[in-house]
Amino acid sequence: MAQRRLVDYRVHRDVLDEDAVSELAEKSDSKTSLRKKVKESVRCSGPRLKSILLGLFPVISWLPRYAVRENALGDLVSGISVGIMQLPQGMAYALLAAVPPVFGLYSSFYPVLVYFIFGTSRHISVGTYAVMSVMIGGVTERLAPDSNFMIWDNVTNASVVDTALRDAERIRVAAAVTLVSGIFQIVLGVVQFGFVVTYLSDPLVRGYTTGAAIHVIVSQLKYTFGINPERHSGPLSLIYTVVELCYLLPQTNVGTLVVSIVAIIGLILAKELNSYLSKKLPVPIPVELIVVIATIVSWQVDLAGKYGVDIVGDIPSGLQPPVVPDFSLFGQVIGDAFALSVVGYGIAISLGRIFALKYGYKVDSNQELIALGLSNSIGGFFQCFAISCSMSRSMVQESTGGRTQIAGALSAVVILFITLWIGTLFEDLPKAVLAAIIYVNLHGMMKQFLDIPALWKTNKVDMLVWVVTFILTVLLNPDVGLAASIGFSLLTVIFRTQLPRYSALGQIPDTDVYRPLEDYTQVRQVPGILIFRSSATLYFANAEMYQDALGEKVKTVTQAQPSNSSTLCSNISRITMEIKLPCRAPGRIIMGFNAKTKIRCTRFHLLHAEANIPSLYSDVSESRRMHGICFGCKNILFQSIFNPSEPHALFRLLLQNHMLLHSYNLWSQCFTCSAVQVCGIKMLSNVSQDVGRRTKK
Repeated sequence: MAQRRLVDYRVHRDVLDEDAVSELAEKSDSKTSLRKKVKESVRCSGPRLKSILLGLFPVISWLPRYAVRENALGDLVSGISVGIMQLPQGMAYALLAAVPPVFGLYSSFYPVLVYFIFGTSRHISVGTYAVMSVMIGGVTERLAPDSNFMIWDNVTNASVVDTALRDAERIRVAAAVTLVSGIFQIVLGVVQFGFVVTYLSDPLVRGYTTGAAIHVIVSQLKYTFGINPERHSGPLSLIYTVVELCYLLPQTNVGTLVVSIVAIIGLILAKELNSYLSKKLPVPIPVELIVVIATIVSWQVDLAGKYGVDIVGDIPSGLQPPVVPDFSLFGQVIGDAFALSVVGYGIAISLGRIFALKYGYKVDSNQELIALGLSNSIGGFFQCFAISCSMSRSMVQESTGGRTQIAGALSAVVILFITLWIGTLFEDLPKAVLAAIIYVNLHGMMKQFLDIPALWKTNKVDMLVWVVTFILTVLLNPDVGLAASIGFSLLTVIFRTQLPRYSALGQIPDTDVYRPLEDYTQVRQVPGILIFRSSATLYFANAEMYQDALGEKVKTVTQAQPSNSSTLCSNISRITMEIKLPCRAPGRIIMGFNAKTKIRCTRFHLLHAEANIPSLYSDVSESRRMHGICFGCKNILFQSIFNPSEPHALFRLLLQNHMLLHSYNLWSQCFTCSAVQVCGIKMLSNVSQDVGRRTKK
């Protein structure tokens, strides 16, 4: 490859401040009145009504154009596969929610049909989800503990739990918290608050789901060992539960433990066989068929009667009529409901965007809020518990050929068939098998522990967010842990801006690469130019820190070059600063400002200008359009150059002070910021008043 030659460019353009731009563009001071805005918002026309209906009911836009030949077979196979998965998962996650297993089947039916109508993602599989279920289980067991339903048994002369009354109360609690969480999601979607999920960073979400998975595993250990520990609530409840489980281990039911071990081994072997034969099998082997096998074995051997193995029990046939939730419970569950609404939406939109990016379509974040909110709200009237989307089911739905939510609707039909006609056949299913299904399905979340070494190498602050979120979730329970984790994550953002890294950049000899002077021994400062870089955004809270750090760097440079200190101090009229900007085109930009001006910036005004700049290299002839962005703040003028067609180019720009020459010297350098995966933009100020421009040979 021929060596690139650096070429000088000279762009003549007046440098304008805000007043000049406002005068030149004839800035209008007229503002639209509130009355006019309201009038425009309620104005209705044919096209607008059609747009609103298509946005609110996305199924109208894609169902009439459904490609039967291309998608029907894949959606059919996918729907049946996901429906089979929904059966054991729904029953297992109902145990997490501390309600009878049949209500997990209801939660796999009604919400799925609602999302089919209102959802915008084509590939996610909504329904029961482990993290949501364990959060609901915490609410139901807190508001309806076993101690509230103790009755005296004359046969055994001991106090026992009235399970019928307890389960009925827990169903009411689950329905109430589900309805309130759905209302929260609908309100947030209507007010266009879908962006709230951006405050849930990926390390926070992954650390939180991993911590919640620990709660899920611990909650199922009682079914694995056949013991009955007391229910603990509040901070450190997980620790108390683990301690009590260890204390009760001598009372383990051997038959239950054997069933658990056999089920776990069988599930793992089936999943490994699926992975090994994934390229040869048209559809994966339905691992959940172990439920059928386990039910037959339990029925034939009479595991419940002979060995005391706990089974699912009564599963009523048919669907339940709608019931209005208990409004008196709303005040007690409002905090938990908000946490459920945020977590459920965050997981669904994250997974939905992954599939949308893969297949090239758009997921409407606000409409997703409304779709999930309606699914939960309507489901609350049918005694369902809060739902989200499942990674495992979504991957099966996508890998088996599902292309639209027709697959989701077909999975609901499978659940309907099971509920109406064959649900009673699973009454002898051991709960230990359902616990085993939960353990195996959580293996993906357990792999998220590998994020820690990866984040340690790339971003230690993100690693700290992951670890702290995990610890807070484990110790404080999922509801309080989520709030504490978000608070800690926001605190790290503040610390990043308050404790940035300041450095003076120098040039590596015979290159156009700039690196911190203190980190490299062969880096040399450019004579007469001080290049100052900070890793944080400039705003009012750290303005004084910028000024102090800049003064220290100026002092350090002048002390290091005593012979040129007087010339440097007298000639510097502009000093270069590099900061990160919170704009739609993120990147790193060096901003020049007057060295004698005190920095007290409270806001930036974005002014856009364009300049035709020739090719960056001598062997490329075509011209490219560059976009100049001016940042004006009081009497300070910041300017940058950004080329949207070359997001990985790092430009060095020598900009004259606006009181001096109006010319630019530009040459380029290839740059990629792997840590944040954003483009880089650099601007270097020509700081010598007696030099019209500098040319690098």
